[in-house]
Amino acid sequence: MRVTIAQINTTNGDIAGNVSKVIAAIEKAKSDGSDLVVFPEVVTHGYTSQDWFQDRDIIEHVGDPLRDIIPATTGITAVLGTIRQNEETDGRRLYNSAAVISNGELLGFADKTLLPEYDVFDDPRYFEPSDGRNRRLFEVNGVKLGVVVCEDFWNDKTFWKERLYESDPTDEVLAMGADIIVSVNASPYNKGKIRLRCDMVAHRAKLQKRPIVFVNLVGGNDGIIFDGASLIADEQGDIILQAAAFEEFVETVELDVRKPDARGITGGEIDSIHKALVLGIRDYAAKNGFKKAVLGLSGGIDSTLVAALACEAMGAENLVCVMMPSPFSSEGSIKDSEELVRNLGCESRIEPISATFEVLLKQMELHKPTKGGESLAAENMQSRLRGVILMAISNAEGRLLLSTGNKSELAVGYCTLYGDTNGGLAVLGDVLKTEVWQIARHMNEKAGREIIPAKIIDKKPSAELAPNQFDQDSLPPYEVMDPILQMYFEQKAAPAEIIAAGHDAEKVFGSSTRSSIRQ
Repeated sequence: MRVTIAQINTTNGDIAGNVSKVIAAIEKAKSDGSDLVVFPEVVTHGYTSQDWFQDRDIIEHVGDPLRDIIPATTGITAVLGTIRQNEETDGRRLYNSAAVISNGELLGFADKTLLPEYDVFDDPRYFEPSDGRNRRLFEVNGVKLGVVVCEDFWNDKTFWKERLYESDPTDEVLAMGADIIVSVNASPYNKGKIRLRCDMVAHRAKLQKRPIVFVNLVGGNDGIIFDGASLIADEQGDIILQAAAFEEFVETVELDVRKPDARGITGGEIDSIHKALVLGIRDYAAKNGFKKAVLGLSGGIDSTLVAALACEAMGAENLVCVMMPSPFSSEGSIKDSEELVRNLGCESRIEPISATFEVLLKQMELHKPTKGGESLAAENMQSRLRGVILMAISNAEGRLLLSTGNKSELAVGYCTLYGDTNGGLAVLGDVLKTEVWQIARHMNEKAGREIIPAKIIDKKPSAELAPNQFDQDSLPPYEVMDPILQMYFEQKAAPAEIIAAGHDAEKVFGSSTRSSIRQ
């Protein structure tokens, strides 16, 4: 059997556009001589569409996309994620399903059984779980396809030490006699996820001696990034088709090819984060109707990295970087920013805030800071003035304002509400400060030249809202703080566990008490 991975990038709510992409991928699969083409979860409507799934109009017309897709399947079988209406009077009005269509005929649906409600997922809010009556086994040309939707594949008792659910729908499909497992997914990117999926799929394929077709969504949907990296493993557990990560991918393979393929898992984790951030900016802008962007460029590493990522994602010609010096801005901040702009080839502007700042200080009867923390109101006023300028440019020119704060700062409140938190997309909102430095160095290494000036990477972090102000005056060094934040936020470790791992107790508990440093 020849099988095609159709890893496509959908837009939430753009049903016509999504259907067009589905049909184009089906035609590509047919031209490749494929027998089976598999798409990700809810490709017809877009996954993470949230309360839109509760609109009466969507529910009443839920089957419309399939009516356009079914005729395109003449000569091929397609499995694609969609939604379907619950005809019963009780329960949620929709099922999260995989439609199985063969040679112009809808064979039926495999409804999702396990509905996640952790992390970014809230499936039980919108979907009714499978009642067990809807078949998940479909025979096509003498081959029995066992079809499962995302979470229904992720509960293998032989792979996971701890499981969230008692039942395993994939085991049930295997017990029914499935020759091939087909899993449609919308699995978001996070660190280590690509390798984890590969290991999980390969493990089950080898254990059950069944080929597995695992197709994942790709693209940025608001604040969630889906990396794709779909794969097919043969009955020996070898990955024979590995989709590229962070891009659309429609390719075909013969199931008995016996040739390992590892394209989607090359490169390190920092490279993956870099690609994820570029995809996130590009898709957030495009799917929300923005062609141009703006950001405040301070000469620090965070805004510098966001500028470099935005140029890669949207094109340097579509970005304007605004430098807004205050009385406390160092001369190097402007010079370093100008060097970066020359390297990137984007537009820059200078909009000083010193005069406006002096007027407001007098009007509000505030003293100009002489050291960090002396006058929080006066410090934050500068950031908020910059926010006003950036939002004015955004509104006047139709530009997406990109926020530049990193995860470390946001986690402990070292940011200004209505100031540097302004913007439509917090590009580095889930990137620790130490990772920001790593990504910057990686981008230079990848380019083979100094895109991001080394002097910016090596610069001592400073908010520059008061004389001689540095981040470490208020925070532990990022090299000390970030491992604590990583354990707490990413590994869900308790404070006692973090301390037991060797971190200073005062810093562990201190990190949770700084939520109003600059707000």
